[in-house]
Amino acid sequence: METPDHVLRNRAAWDAWAVEYAGPGLDNWSATTPSWGIWHVPEAQFGLLPPGLDGTDALELGCGTGYIAAWLARRGARPVGLDNSARQLATAAALQKRFGLRFPLIQAAAEQAPFQDNTFDLVISEYGASIWCDPYAWIPEAARVLRPAGQLIFLVNSVEFILTCPEQDDLPATETLQRPYFG
Repeated sequence: METPDHVLRNRAAWDAWAVEYAGPGLDNWSATTPSWGIWHVPEAQFGLLPPGLDGTDALELGCGTGYIAAWLARRGARPVGLDNSARQLATAAALQKRFGLRFPLIQAAAEQAPFQDNTFDLVISEYGASIWCDPYAWIPEAARVLRPAGQLIFLVNSVEFILTCPEQDDLPATETLQRPYFG
């Protein structure tokens, strides 16, 4: 099967951006408790992770530096990190070595996950596959690799939030549209 053009563009972009995410990745690996999203909402307040992760087979789609998979491993899960970017995965591997924590890191697109059906109890994506992949492809893939009664958790930005954010990363969202909906 041929790799879709958007997957190749995303891979090139994330390989170029990987160095910018190494520092935040280290910060998240170092965190004693998870916090979610761009506002770093504490897990204790958000309650995103299911209880009783011991022995849970988990897949993080779009794992980047692998910090969520690390959080899962520290709670007894058996995570696998999947990412489209070799450079992001290289950072994740370096962080694994630094923190003495190992789990498989797989380079692949979430739209074509290289796993058998019914492999995982939990599939999770925080801004990874959930915003960078074709939802008509990655969500069916997540469903395919989940076991019966498995859980899919994903965190995304709303369309309204993205459309009201200026192109500059350091500026807050506004009350007016700053980007086109299409294009």
